Amino acid sequence: MTTTLFTSLFPLIAYFAYNLLVPLVEKRRPSLSSIMNMQRRRWVSNATLRESPFDAILSGNIMGSVSFLASTSVLLALAVFAVFGQLSTLMETLSSISPDNRFTVGDVQAHLMVMLAMFVLAFFAFTLSLRQFNHFCIMLGALEHDRITSEEEIDAITRMNALGAQNFNSGIRAYYFAVATVAWFVSEWLAVAACLATVLILAHREFFSTAHRTAASAAVIAARHRQKLKQASAAKEKGAGDF
Repeated sequence: MTTTLFTSLFPLIAYFAYNLLVPLVEKRRPSLSSIMNMQRRRWVSNATLRESPFDAILSGNIMGSVSFLASTSVLLALAVFAVFGQLSTLMETLSSISPDNRFTVGDVQAHLMVMLAMFVLAFFAFTLSLRQFNHFCIMLGALEHDRITSEEEIDAITRMNALGAQNFNSGIRAYYFAVATVAWFVSEWLAVAACLATVLILAHREFFSTAHRTAASAAVIAARHRQKLKQASAAKEKGAGDF
């Protein structure tokens, strides 16, 4: 019973552990998310220079994706609720999938609660992300284009966008670890293996993937371009001063 409960809770534990450990690893190696935060700042900085619906369209596309996943989380949670009313059928199905499984009705009910918790966590993460992206849109729309926007204001708007992205990523991770909860019905140790595989896949995507290298390259190119502009501006001012 203790082993069964541990393997049932393992995806939930791994989800929380991953969310806590990633910020610690980011202090030693920048993640894809932290690199993209630089691009978010560039976005906000450039948005202060233009008066067009372009930024509103980008924000709307992001919020549409988040809203879709939030709605899907509700449907999945309701589906898990529906399974509670079909436990006898589920037990028969599990027996046909793995005749030697020893799961009791109590074990299955406890695991369904874990699955429900995963989808509820995803729902709250997505809805919080949606709210923060909505705040970001308001802050972006409140920019005054008849004056130079301060660096502090740009940083504040960027942080709001980054918070929305952070909670969006948290919701996506809940979906990934929910796959391991499904594997538990086949074999309890398969759920643990699926969980560990999920951690490795997420870590690779966040720190070692092609997308990470591409985003880092773009950030370096942009930084070099800004440095050249600063040097050109400084040289121009120096030339004007000498004259």
